[in-house]
Amino acid sequence: MTEPLDVAKLQRRLADFAAARDWQPYHTPKNLVAALSVEASELVEIFQWLTPEESTRVMDDPDTAHRVTDEVADVLAYLLQLCEVLGVDPLAALDAKIDRNERRFPAP
Repeated sequence: MTEPLDVAKLQRRLADFAAARDWQPYHTPKNLVAALSVEASELVEIFQWLTPEESTRVMDDPDTAHRVTDEVADVLAYLLQLCEVLGVDPLAALDAKIDRNERRFPAP
């Protein structure tokens, strides 16, 4: 049985991966944000010319599903690395943002 994944373990794996390749000098906030933007754009590219209906079925095609999954992983990897470098707890940040949005946009 494999251990359940959590954010801290994934961040540690990413940090270990980068350290083993001496990539830490390049993992500055500026570079990580740029990489995050590039990867998010690559995800957008998959959906760019699809109709709204086609976009809801994007995971039906195995090749496209694989591309989407890879780009989602890349976006998350760079976001988690950025959070690690900046000392941001991504889950706490999201929880706080949802709280603020619930106050800003109350349900009818």
